[in-house]
Amino acid sequence: MAKILVTGGAGFIGSHVVDQLIEKGHSVTVIDDLSSGLRENLPIGVTLHELDVRLPEARVAIRKTQPDVIVHMAAQISVRVSMEDPGFDTAVNVGGVVNILQAANDCKQSGGRLPHIVFISTGGAIYGEQEAFPATEDHPIRPESVYGLAKRVGEMYLELWSRQFGLTYCALRLSNVYGPRQNPHGEAGVVAIFCERLLRGELPTINGTGEQTRDFIYVEDVARAVLAAATKRTEGVFNIGTAREVSVNQVYSAIAAGLEMPVDAPHGPVKGGEQQRSCIDPGRAFADLGWEPQVGLADGLARTAVWFKIKSSAR
Repeated sequence: MAKILVTGGAGFIGSHVVDQLIEKGHSVTVIDDLSSGLRENLPIGVTLHELDVRLPEARVAIRKTQPDVIVHMAAQISVRVSMEDPGFDTAVNVGGVVNILQAANDCKQSGGRLPHIVFISTGGAIYGEQEAFPATEDHPIRPESVYGLAKRVGEMYLELWSRQFGLTYCALRLSNVYGPRQNPHGEAGVVAIFCERLLRGELPTINGTGEQTRDFIYVEDVARAVLAAATKRTEGVFNIGTAREVSVNQVYSAIAAGLEMPVDAPHGPVKGGEQQRSCIDPGRAFADLGWEPQVGLADGLARTAVWFKIKSSAR
């Protein structure tokens, strides 16, 4: 059993990670400011520090916890927000990493050891417009958004800490994650947005033509990848995706049909910083982490729709 601290652990992906860590018997502590996460997402008995990951108090909480592993998931996740307010995105997505790394040093200086860090990066925005499909981890890095740039800078900080202080780390570049508990009140998760608006009897607006593609991966598959990275303490950078391109139009059609609402959605303007095609190769994760996706898109969309139906009927 390991002591594992999860930043952003009350959020969409983070809470699924916490569930799987607890199921495997690990001791879990969470730092989350609940700006988008929910306390109700956490299992009973998990210690929650309601703190912004950038604050000195978060650093103190980490030092007092002395975790074996830090899973850093807390982030600003909207590409649109990153382009409209790059200062905020950088403050959260770069400043948060720096504070976590300083806290890791504090752990060692106070008589413990440097925790292993699992950093949640991006497998879409970090590569920009791709030259090859699916992209491997060696693909050129040319982010088209401040969000993608900030995640790359976070990886570079980890590289520096590894060289200078002996930190061990793993960066997981996630493709487009969807599933239960996703927040539909933003622009980072089209599956959640489509589900909720259709269940409200509204038509969502699809940005651009809808022919832009994404690599959609189910949240529980992502949580299993994080579990493997945290428990095996494998070092390196890994894509976590399906190697399958699916258009936004295809996803919308599947959700609408599954909810028995086979209607056409209106289209709006293209959003700034949005890529046209994105698909990543998870082969290295299979080889080194023993991980591969298990939930197909049709099954994952069905599970997600059921969750949103239950949530909608409970209102």
